[in-house]
Amino acid sequence: MASLRSFYNYIVKDYLKMGTEIKKLKDLQNTEYGLEKLFSDAEDFLPLLGTDYVELYVGNAKQSAHFYKTAFGFQSEAFAGLETGLTDRVSYVLKQGKIRLVLTTPLDENGPINAHINKHGDGVKVMALWVEDARNAWAETTKRGAKSFMEPTVEKDEFGEVIRSGIYTYGETVHVFVERKNYKGTFLPGYKKWESHYNPEPVGLKFVDHMVGNVGWGEMKTWCDFYAEVMGFAQIISFTDDDISTEFTALMSKVMSNGNGRIKFPINEPAKGKKKSQIEEYLDFYKGAGVQHIAVATDDIVKTVSAMRDRGVEFLYVPEEYYDDLLERVGAIDEDVEILKQHGILIDRDDEGYLLQLFTKPVVDRPTIFFEVIQRKGAQSFGVGNFKALFEAIEREQKSRGTL
Repeated sequence: MASLRSFYNYIVKDYLKMGTEIKKLKDLQNTEYGLEKLFSDAEDFLPLLGTDYVELYVGNAKQSAHFYKTAFGFQSEAFAGLETGLTDRVSYVLKQGKIRLVLTTPLDENGPINAHINKHGDGVKVMALWVEDARNAWAETTKRGAKSFMEPTVEKDEFGEVIRSGIYTYGETVHVFVERKNYKGTFLPGYKKWESHYNPEPVGLKFVDHMVGNVGWGEMKTWCDFYAEVMGFAQIISFTDDDISTEFTALMSKVMSNGNGRIKFPINEPAKGKKKSQIEEYLDFYKGAGVQHIAVATDDIVKTVSAMRDRGVEFLYVPEEYYDDLLERVGAIDEDVEILKQHGILIDRDDEGYLLQLFTKPVVDRPTIFFEVIQRKGAQSFGVGNFKALFEAIEREQKSRGTL
């Protein structure tokens, strides 16, 4: 892995020295995609099987669970609290497809969970990663410089055992490594099955496509280096402020991916603009770096978005003019443009195919965390062609809040 990464650095530096103009970094992206395939063939010191769960610290887990069930179609899975022997917190676990949300509220006014909520509001605390060996994952990452959040811990009940460990990433966010190959119970030891008579129909969400982090001024490279050096990720796409900007605001972003491509973490930082960008707004209200949005995949975005909208989910508004020359920009697509227009769904194309996406408004009171619904029709990119329309939509929301 180290030799391949050195080879990658050599290629990039040599490429830039040649003076080749890379306006959109397309050639560099292709180089990085090629190197990613080489990385995936190499011995992976941190093999990741997928996203295990996403845990949010929230002010009222019971009411938040009701919202995500009603509006997003999540189903009851597990519960932990006073009834299971916990005295400091309560957690509700929801599931849809391969997506698992854990909503946790403190029962102790002076505890760390309460302190986290007081500072950040409702937000993502844990991005848990499914691994074969949680002990090795912790050892390899801490050896490479990660700050430990949780030493390898064996948790047991009558259904077997789970081993978990964890490290810190940007802000107060953490990665927990979950080894569950010897467990047959519901979610984790200490949880019981959550029997609920209220489980609205799912809306078609399948899995976590990616999770996006916002970091402070000049910190993007630091955290990209963290994922490369500590977790063995490769940078697959890079966007400059020329790529992601409007008349008023801008940002920069890099996308980090593990070897098998199951885990992707775009990392954003602010860029100079005439007015305050969405990243600056997030950092102001979240009081630091954290997870900006969770992208969830569907096989039928029209059906999914329609169901979510009917259940009260608010999405960003996309002007009708966006669709005037859509087919000229993206080429032929399977969907009816008029239907996409009705729902405000964005479309973009890369060399592999196209994608459809739409973003919710913030799902909490602070203008921080939101969700993206995405359907990939071959495309492996992140909708760079939609950035201007997306940012203008976000700016309209910022203006209404008086934070633009």
